[in-house]
Amino acid sequence: MGKIIAIANQKGGVGKTTTTVNLAASLGVLEKKVLLIDADPQANASSGLGVIVEDVEGGTYQLLEHAITAKEAIIETTSPNVSLIPAHIDLVAIEIELVDKENREFMLKQALEDIKNDYDYILIDCAPSLGLITLNALVAADSVIIPIQCEYFALEGLGKLLNTIKSIQNIHNPELDIEGLLLTMYDSRLRLSNQVVEEVKKHFQDMVFKTIIQRNVRLSEAPSYGESIIAYDATSRGAVNYINLANEILKNHNKDGKSN
Repeated sequence: MGKIIAIANQKGGVGKTTTTVNLAASLGVLEKKVLLIDADPQANASSGLGVIVEDVEGGTYQLLEHAITAKEAIIETTSPNVSLIPAHIDLVAIEIELVDKENREFMLKQALEDIKNDYDYILIDCAPSLGLITLNALVAADSVIIPIQCEYFALEGLGKLLNTIKSIQNIHNPELDIEGLLLTMYDSRLRLSNQVVEEVKKHFQDMVFKTIIQRNVRLSEAPSYGESIIAYDATSRGAVNYINLANEILKNHNKDGKSN
């Protein structure tokens, strides 16, 4: 059975899309079948995999409207074993259009039921908000990865996100787990980065991934070429970090008996 993982944090600029794209690519090269769902109106995950966003006619917006099926929304990417449901700026309208609909929190979950078992992993790149799109992602997901940047105010808003997750567990999705907290944009030369790592590990202990994503120029460059870091520079520090993260997730799932 496939596992659905949402990558979420209402704080912007923490590495959500970078993580979603590069974790998908890393799992792909490790021979896992992956579907990436772009659930952010900015559509950076789509453009980061080489999709011309302006040309998207059927994507996450139409999927949440139930105007098309998940199979109809899926497109292939050049990244091995990675498929995509792309986004378009029209996705921003879904917050208003779904608000009066019955079971509006379950639209994505319902749409994915037919294809969940076609993939080893389905990764959802969430918008930097706790709105209806992100709520749909968390209701549909089996677990959530929370990226936290190793910078000042790193823990700001984290309590609110954890409270939202707890609320979703209580009301909509009792099976939702926290896959892990992922430290991103780490610079070992900076005292602040090391302080943030210590603080997060002290507060959250085993919830924190052992893998830390280091600040890396190649990671920043890759999206402008419409490529994952694995395709852009497989020997870079960023690529090694994300392969390590993918292996850590696979190891955890094997240990928990959740592997495919």
